Amino acid sequence: MEYFLENDYLKVTVTTFGAQVKSVIRKCDGVEHMWKADKNVWGYHAPVLFPHCGKVTDGIIEAKGSKYKSAQHGFARLLEHTFVDQSADTLVLELCANEKTMKVFPYDFRLVSTFTLEGSTLHHTLTVENLDESNLPFGIGYHPAFAIPFDDRHTFTDYEIRFSEPESPLCVNCRPYGLLHGNLYYLGSNIREIPIDEKLFANDSHCMVNLRSQTIGIYEKDTGRAVVCDIADFPYTLIWSKPGQPQFVCIEPWHSLPSAENGSTQWEKKPAAAILAPGEEWSCTLSTEFVR
Repeated sequence: MEYFLENDYLKVTVTTFGAQVKSVIRKCDGVEHMWKADKNVWGYHAPVLFPHCGKVTDGIIEAKGSKYKSAQHGFARLLEHTFVDQSADTLVLELCANEKTMKVFPYDFRLVSTFTLEGSTLHHTLTVENLDESNLPFGIGYHPAFAIPFDDRHTFTDYEIRFSEPESPLCVNCRPYGLLHGNLYYLGSNIREIPIDEKLFANDSHCMVNLRSQTIGIYEKDTGRAVVCDIADFPYTLIWSKPGQPQFVCIEPWHSLPSAENGSTQWEKKPAAAILAPGEEWSCTLSTEFVR
């Protein structure tokens, strides 16, 4: 099922599959900013990562005395979410614990996605509620894929990733298995821009930690048109695309990291975004501005 939000600046389509933003069209020029989810390249638009980001050790979660297989980035992106409410500028979807989720994650929870249009900015708030009788540890993150180029007059090399402040991005290395092993590297030194080229994602993503910037964006160098994400409240921000000539770039603000290569499979020992007591809730928001 698809739902729509629209104002004077943007027309947004949200699909209930994974609570993904499927389309954002800027009305002044008709530019489609979201990746088309071509399954031959990468079959998602903007998945929600829950109850963990990245991979877990051995692909296993041990919780409440049992073992569960857990796919990369968790299960929220693989399931239908349910309509809750809609107004002129807001849409609310939810994913509640059910028979399918209990087979891979033995906790009672509610995950709410609230999409709000404000001018040329789309806010996506994720709220986790612990409905279980025990504490609920979890990880969470965003994975939106923004299409480049913006039009037929440009190619991917006409774009750059730009920070709002000078950065020396320190990255945690998850190669080659998508798990942490203690190695770190710098993506640059005292930089404001990262050129988008065929080399940038040759070895997969870059997971940057503790950036000082308020925002990170994908900018069209000759026009200034951009997609800009507010990452101020996120400890980790990834950039990623498929190797080769990028057709999209993901900006991924996360509140948790993948597991360690030699880490525990015990769920309560995995570093979490939060640990909720029964009845507690927790929220985060990704705000994305589509700049003319």
